[in-house]
Amino acid sequence: MNTEYLENFLLVIQCRSLAEAARRLHLTPGAVAARIRILEGELGASLIQRSGHTVKPTEAGLRIYNRAQALTQDVRDLRACVASGAPEGELRLGVFYSALTTHLPALLEKFCLNLHPELSILIDYDPSAALCSRVHSGQLDVALVIEPPFTLHKNCAWRTLQEEPLAVIAPLCMEGRDAHALLNEEPFIRYHRKAFSGQLVDRYLKDNSIFPRQRLEIDSLLTIVSLVERGVGVSLVPDSFSISYREHQLTKLSLPNRTPIRRIGMIWNKQGPRLALAQALVNHATQVFGTRETQ
Repeated sequence: MNTEYLENFLLVIQCRSLAEAARRLHLTPGAVAARIRILEGELGASLIQRSGHTVKPTEAGLRIYNRAQALTQDVRDLRACVASGAPEGELRLGVFYSALTTHLPALLEKFCLNLHPELSILIDYDPSAALCSRVHSGQLDVALVIEPPFTLHKNCAWRTLQEEPLAVIAPLCMEGRDAHALLNEEPFIRYHRKAFSGQLVDRYLKDNSIFPRQRLEIDSLLTIVSLVERGVGVSLVPDSFSISYREHQLTKLSLPNRTPIRRIGMIWNKQGPRLALAQALVNHATQVFGTRETQ
């Protein structure tokens, strides 16, 4: 059995979409579907079923899902052991979307080059809530996430790395204007309300009776920054490590009232087989980004 095809099956179920799984694998949906059919032929059972644009596991797919996860991870660990000699195998690290190009390079630079040069790391990405669930279930060893609005499971530990209040960002030509006036008067680019960060923004606007003239709503901090820089509108966003104000043609304005705080941190599985490696990465992240607390 080709374990790569088994990994493709797992990704399709996790994404609930052939198209999204294909995008992540850099394949066509037809190629992924063909691999699933080959796997089904080897196992003698149908593994997935389609309902509109959504893909779900069949009863047989559900039965093999957990064992397939364990098998594919064992194979990856064996490869990592052979390649590096590290008995722990491959570290599984999750990262929320916008951190892929901002936090992740800063986190891994010295960790990979100086501290653990032989370590193999599998990096996966998802929304923060999904990453927390995957750490809890053991699919990931550790994840860099936005702190979720729910209580973490008892087998998980948390460390805050950064605390980000909200701030108004605007084109440089608006420097010096009142923050609330900008939000009320200028076209507004809204952080999407389906995202936790967007919910913090929405809370501040409602608490301060601000009703902006919305032009766009999008779940991408870096895209919002780029749009503001180009004069498309102003925005209210977390004052993030991701925003290099000196490099961008925009200005940041502090808010007059207390704002909700977005916390960036790391969650790890306290019962995982690579606990020592996960804790080493968390400790390194503390040095790179600074920390506030541990639970």
